[in-house]
Amino acid sequence: MNFAPVGIRCPDHANIGAVKPSPARTIQSVRRTTRSVAAPATMVLIAINVIIYVITASQGAGIDAPGGKLYLDWALYGYGVQSGEWWRLGTSMFLHGGILHLAFNMFALYWLGTIVERALGTPKFLLIYLVSGFAGSAGALWFSSPATFTVGASGAIFGLIGAYLVLEYLSTGSLAGQAMGLLLFSLILSFRPGISIGGHIGGLVGGVLATYVLLHFQIRSQQALGIVLAVGIGLASIALAYSRVRGYTV
Repeated sequence: MNFAPVGIRCPDHANIGAVKPSPARTIQSVRRTTRSVAAPATMVLIAINVIIYVITASQGAGIDAPGGKLYLDWALYGYGVQSGEWWRLGTSMFLHGGILHLAFNMFALYWLGTIVERALGTPKFLLIYLVSGFAGSAGALWFSSPATFTVGASGAIFGLIGAYLVLEYLSTGSLAGQAMGLLLFSLILSFRPGISIGGHIGGLVGGVLATYVLLHFQIRSQQALGIVLAVGIGLASIALAYSRVRGYTV
C-alpha cells in the first residue's frame, strides 16, 4: 500500500507514469504484495466478537437484545472495576449492545484493521488495538456515571483511526487526507445519545500515541523501546481508569 494525499493507493496503480520496473523487480513487488494481502489478526478479532455476541444473544432476550451472565460479568462498570474486577477494562471491548452495533463496528474493524495490519504487521497491529481498547475504557469511565454499563469495540476502532491518521501523515506530510475526513465524520456521529464519547476520544488518543512511538522507534536497535513505550501507554490507561473509580461506593 502507498499512502498519498488523495488516500491509499494500491501498489499496481501508485506508480502510473513512472519508469517500468525490470522483470526481477516486478517479481519481487508481486511477492511482497501477496504477502501483505492477509490480515489474519483482523479476521480473528472479528470472529471473536461475533462468537461472543452470539453467546450473549443466546443468554439474553434474542438476536438484538444480548444479555445474560457473560454480558453482565464482562461489561465495563465503574463499581465493578472499583471492587477489583479489572478484566472489565479489556473484556468490554468484545461485547456489543445490538446487532447494528456489532455490524457497524465489525465493518469498521475489517476496513481499518486491514489497512493498519498490512501497513504495520500483525504484532504491532494487535498491540495498538489492545492499547486503544484500554485507553477507550479509561475514557469511558471518566466521562460516564459509575453505574453505567458500557460495551463495544468502538474505543479500539477509534484507536485504529488514530493509527491510520499517523500513517497517512508520516507518509504524506499532511493531515488533510482521507484519515482526517473519516475522523471528523466519526467524531460528529459520536455526539449522540447513548454513545460513549469518552470511550471514543480515549481510544483515539491511545491509538495515536501507540502508533507514533512504534513508528518513531522502528529502527531494529530501538524497536524494543517502542514496544515498551506502547505497553506503557496501555498501563497508564489502566492507572487512569483506577484513579477514576477509586472511592466509588455503591
